[in-house]
Amino acid sequence: MEPQSHWWRDAAIYQIYVRSFADSNGDGEGDLAGIRERLPHLVELGVDAIWLTPFYVSPLADGGYDVADYRDVDPRFGTLEDFDALLASAHDLGIRLIIDIVPNHSSSAHQWFREAVAAEPGDHARSRYVFRDGRGPDGEQPPNNWKSIFGGPAWTRLKRPDGTPEQWYLHLFDPEQPDFDWTSQEVHDEFDDVLRFWLDRGVDGFRIDVAHGMVKDPALPDIAEDAKADMLDGSTSLPYFDQDGVHEIYRRWSRIAAEYPGDRALVAEAWVEDAQRVARYLRPDELHQAFNFEYLTAPWDADRLREVIDVSLAANGAVGATTTWVLSNHDVTRHVTRFGGGEQGLRRARAATLLMLGLPGSVYMYQGEELGLPEVTDLPEDALQDPTWERSGRTDRGRDGCRVPLPWTGGDAPYGFGPEGSVPWLPMPEGWGELSRAAQRGVEGSTLELYTKALGLRRELDALGDGSMNWLDAPGDVLHFEREPGVRVAVNLSGEPVEIAAKGEVLLSSGPVDEPTGDTLKLPAETAVWLRG
Repeated sequence: MEPQSHWWRDAAIYQIYVRSFADSNGDGEGDLAGIRERLPHLVELGVDAIWLTPFYVSPLADGGYDVADYRDVDPRFGTLEDFDALLASAHDLGIRLIIDIVPNHSSSAHQWFREAVAAEPGDHARSRYVFRDGRGPDGEQPPNNWKSIFGGPAWTRLKRPDGTPEQWYLHLFDPEQPDFDWTSQEVHDEFDDVLRFWLDRGVDGFRIDVAHGMVKDPALPDIAEDAKADMLDGSTSLPYFDQDGVHEIYRRWSRIAAEYPGDRALVAEAWVEDAQRVARYLRPDELHQAFNFEYLTAPWDADRLREVIDVSLAANGAVGATTTWVLSNHDVTRHVTRFGGGEQGLRRARAATLLMLGLPGSVYMYQGEELGLPEVTDLPEDALQDPTWERSGRTDRGRDGCRVPLPWTGGDAPYGFGPEGSVPWLPMPEGWGELSRAAQRGVEGSTLELYTKALGLRRELDALGDGSMNWLDAPGDVLHFEREPGVRVAVNLSGEPVEIAAKGEVLLSSGPVDEPTGDTLKLPAETAVWLRG
């Protein structure tokens, strides 16, 4: 079992969607230099580490998760020198840096795939990707009935320059994201080298995209006709997700990370069915953390949240791993909107924040949630760039609504995201000036101040962060637990005020809360509180 001192066990990690964080040069897209300029704001917020989404060379068919070169920075985001400067500045400020690694698939613009397309069937160049002959007399049918996560079939047929059709290739996502074939030793060796390239530069770890993918059932069997090809719902029954072979890959990667000083962390994006399956990725010789998607997708319901918390802590504790908590990321609807939107959605989101930050383990926060940003649900159709929009026949608007650039200052777009007069890559809503960092900074009761105070207390109080918790008696719609020594968290998920048995000093609350009277606290509807004493 790992020692309890590793930094990630109780870290507050802030996800930066690079394209939407801060634009330093006015081209409408965020970049590494923009992040570096804003690091002092993240220090003031109180985060321990940042996680960067892909900044590699990419056609951006899927927001950078289609990588054409794993060892270089896309010119729209900067240069390798910009990356090195950002990393050095972050470390100087006491902030660690995790970067994305995308091992399930590459871009179709990757040199390897271009070589594969130019090669003949059976050529070595095709062994790095999943190429197969089609079914039917002329191979006109895909090799199986697998579906793309983004809609439509998961196979695309190649054609020769003269139009002659030939083999099919697999892409669980967009056709511009061909899946690697991890039965190829060359693929293993390539990613070993990519990991070392960035570890040598000093990164503190990797977030592994589609960590439950990579290995496919070699028989490539058909799936049930009613099977849902949706990574966000995860399934151990799909022959291309959560296969046992992924675990040997991560044992190898864990050994590589352990070669480097300074506790380098490996974090899994593993959308699998339950906490016990997730915990398999966290055994002592594998990865260090995995995102808790059961928690992220849990509804605003006390019983369900308590169940997920208990199961998560038990499953991860059984393998000696810490538990992570997350409310939003770049792939899901922002939780202010998920929890109902408007005033109610924000009220619930603020309460959910204090619940999350009060639980044992580490937390992942998505840029803009500290501002209380809602999902942008009315982006013009001609502005949508998520491949899901077109692949779904324009029935699923995709994930662009949570990727709109951040408002920093001012009353008009681009709200300080970029220089005045620049045009952000996605339109920013009117009225976002009221949600900007400048508008909320130092304002009592603002969502930014709530996050800042909560993260400060979380770092200051030994009771919070890693450790244990004990449930306390409470009404049915209230979650009430104690963190040793002497800090209690209570969350009223109901629509009415409730009285709970509680005493001590109110450290922080998500909304107005009076100090306890005797041994009783009146907790307003959809409100959370931290107590001490």
